[in-house]
Amino acid sequence: MRLVVEPHAPGVFRIRCGRPDAVAADILPGARARAHAEVLLARPEAIGEAILEPLKGALKGWRLVQGDVSLDISVNPFKLHLHRLGKTALTLCESGVARSEELWSLGFDLKRTDKIFGLGETPGDLDRRGETIVSDAPDHRALPLAWSPNGWGVYVNTLGRVEHDLGAESAAQYMIAVEDETLDVFIFAGEPTEILNQYTQLTGRAGQPVLWSMGVWVEQHTSHNASQTAELIAEFRRLSLAVDGVLLLPPAAWTYQDSKLLPEWDAERFPSPKQLLAQFGKHATHLCMHTIPAALVESTIFAELEDRGWLLVGESGEAHVFAGVPATQGKPFGLLDLTHRDAMKTWSERHRHLAEEGVGATACDVQFDFPDHIVARGGESGAVLRSLYPALARRALFDAAAGHKVPPEGVVFSSDLFAGAQRLLWQSAPRVPNTWGGLQHTLRTALSIGASGIPVQMHALGNAAMPTADMTPELYLRWLGMAVFSANLAFQAHPDLLPTAFDEATRAHVQSWLQWRYRLIPYVLGAIEDSARTGLPVQRSMALSFPADAEAQRWDTQYMLGPALLVAPAMKPGKEIQVYLPQGDAWWDLNTGWRYEGGTTWTVSCALDALPVFGREGHMLCLGPTASHTGEFNSARILDEVWMFGMPVHNPVVMRNKIRVMQMQGSSYIKGLEGLRILPSEGLEVKRRGAEVRISRAR
Repeated sequence: MRLVVEPHAPGVFRIRCGRPDAVAADILPGARARAHAEVLLARPEAIGEAILEPLKGALKGWRLVQGDVSLDISVNPFKLHLHRLGKTALTLCESGVARSEELWSLGFDLKRTDKIFGLGETPGDLDRRGETIVSDAPDHRALPLAWSPNGWGVYVNTLGRVEHDLGAESAAQYMIAVEDETLDVFIFAGEPTEILNQYTQLTGRAGQPVLWSMGVWVEQHTSHNASQTAELIAEFRRLSLAVDGVLLLPPAAWTYQDSKLLPEWDAERFPSPKQLLAQFGKHATHLCMHTIPAALVESTIFAELEDRGWLLVGESGEAHVFAGVPATQGKPFGLLDLTHRDAMKTWSERHRHLAEEGVGATACDVQFDFPDHIVARGGESGAVLRSLYPALARRALFDAAAGHKVPPEGVVFSSDLFAGAQRLLWQSAPRVPNTWGGLQHTLRTALSIGASGIPVQMHALGNAAMPTADMTPELYLRWLGMAVFSANLAFQAHPDLLPTAFDEATRAHVQSWLQWRYRLIPYVLGAIEDSARTGLPVQRSMALSFPADAEAQRWDTQYMLGPALLVAPAMKPGKEIQVYLPQGDAWWDLNTGWRYEGGTTWTVSCALDALPVFGREGHMLCLGPTASHTGEFNSARILDEVWMFGMPVHNPVVMRNKIRVMQMQGSSYIKGLEGLRILPSEGLEVKRRGAEVRISRAR
């Protein structure tokens, strides 16, 4: 075995152990290994530098130094010590690194204060310490990055099964078991935001969504056909309820039909696709339709695809038959082998043509629990196939939607979680009860996957598949308020979950919230575009945003929306809502304009048309105009108003950012605000000079 330790990037060390040919940097892997590496790493080459020093004292070994971060490597016994800012951040535990047959194991000592975040979706405590998480277990909803506010992060670079024991067996140790021929681990040092930045640079970042996808969505009701859903959208327009996107439910809109090698429209449901698209297009709405890379067993094309070797096979070498799922109307099917280059290319190209025909977006869920005996053409099976398949399917659809756009722009709606999922938009919300607990559940999942590197979760306003009796007007408006201050939301077309199900006062509050949603689009889309540069999610947990404030981390159902806004949604009935304002900053109440010092707790009284939302001092909030759909936006003037939270220090987050803050002595110059209404905070005066605005403290 050979051990390779390298400074991979600033604050990032890569540790590999395996056969000499597998870890040698000058030996290119085979085609299969290259394909896997492309799924896992967007930047496999090392860009870091370090100073190499011998260890001092009795220990023999070396120290790799990168600025204020260093990694000590000692021998006899083998030890790793990660240091940051002069303190030990992470230490390899006494058992070190071990291998047994195909299983690697390593562990790290945990301090009493080490909280662990990331590693995928959870509806419970965002701190995962004490849990056991298995990467390919469907119910674990796992993602591969773990990090601590104490300044360290760990990513295991493999498609194989990884089991994370986060102190479940031994409270003082984080143990990792890896099924792979080679152990490949990245260790990060830095603030959580720095760790996410380096992790997403390493593994890939999200493309950008199209503008219309930032508007409100409506999800089709199970009892409605496409024409009835179009009538509902027309009703939204008559009631002046904003909407942009429509998510049609399964089954898939396109399948492999008899004797045709390309997926075709389901002729029974959509006899005239052009008429369907025009029906929604006249209401300025865009369709998102389900798809699945599958061929029905009952179709004559199934045998043709099997003969070509385009389907996943079982032990006998024959195509494996899967039990029916909603996307196939419950009918058994075979899955396209997306590791087969021709099958992958054909499926992706067909969806590119559909995008050109006017289909706005696609939805695809393929994270099936593949039995271990299923084998792909590339030899993948078991945990590797369970991790790889959803990544290939979703990437093919994103490439089809993005086409040749620069930067890549498109939406693929999915609930699948897998290594590399942070590269692709959008993540659908879990299906939760129509209760206060359901509201908390959907918020916690958004914050937990955000802490794992996923930038966007689109919230569903309720669940049409569960009883609706508990969805009171108060809960409905509180849920809507939280979703407005998020990446995005979708109404459910269930009669009890639409705005029309409630009284006139509630409907008026709904319209008010939707106006807020569309005014926030430039800011929220700016936060999504910012994730392509920083890796930070739209909804950011307190632990991610304020790692040094232990009190803030206790308030794990409030969050930062982008860099400028702190949101404290109501999690129970009543007007009184408690909010903690993190220390180190001052905060401006959007509802009253009052300024509060950080490190304080307040009880805020909020009616049903408001939530406690606070602007972070030194930042600005750029708002767009009110609209009933994004087609009404003037691309030449996407902004309408700017709110200032104290003296501007930071450049505002805003789509197509052309606004810049320049610090002057005693004041700030802001370029790019021509023609906008500017609301200065108390104690500031604004002096215009064309497209430049000078902000100075009032004398």
